Amino acid sequence: MTTADPESSDNLHAVFALPPGRALDICLNIQTALLEHKLAPGVKLSEDEVGEIYGVSRTVVRAALQALAHSNLVTIRKNRGAFVAEPSIREAHEVFQARALIEPAVARMAAQAMTDEQLAGLKAHLEAEHVALHKEDMGRALFHSGGFHTAIAEIADHRVFTSMVRSLISRSSLIIALYWKRSDTACESHSHHALMRAFELRDAAMAESIQKSHIIDLHSGLDLREKPRGDSSLSAALGRTG
Repeated sequence: MTTADPESSDNLHAVFALPPGRALDICLNIQTALLEHKLAPGVKLSEDEVGEIYGVSRTVVRAALQALAHSNLVTIRKNRGAFVAEPSIREAHEVFQARALIEPAVARMAAQAMTDEQLAGLKAHLEAEHVALHKEDMGRALFHSGGFHTAIAEIADHRVFTSMVRSLISRSSLIIALYWKRSDTACESHSHHALMRAFELRDAAMAESIQKSHIIDLHSGLDLREKPRGDSSLSAALGRTG
């Protein structure tokens, strides 16, 4: 098994459960906007506006939004429409507690199974993250960070764990958008480099320990006292060029 191109839509398709056809394109764009923090939690996803942006019917938009709701990225409220999900403080704790239980074991498994080709694929994710950090593009850096964690799960080649990690990563993006209190993600990048060293050594115990410390550190980086409302322009966040 090889890791996918961190920029490819196929990689995003693998990370999330998505519908077929034109609804797929909408899902991918909304998910990317969420991971890059272009769409804030709480923003209304008007069927008419999304349909106008993509030139599709409300039926197609509705299929995309239903799929996103199934992934806990969108909340559909009766008689009000669809909104970007707003994770509660309890959910934030529970998501990162789950990650701290699951991802260290996944890192151990990945270290034991790692091939040179897969190691190179992980490095590509880190390089993309580094470029984004250098450009001070924190949203894009977090996007590649999520891709890095998902790629580790894919290398571990455990289908149930991989599915769980994919879901937790997507939910983490919204939690970080709401509650992140640090000014950047540099410390996260350092943890990723330390984890890469463990993978290079094929040191399973080291990889497990670093990943556990990393997830706990991410959890501690959340300010769970405040919950700001989101306010984003759909056309700016989802509008496509070309």
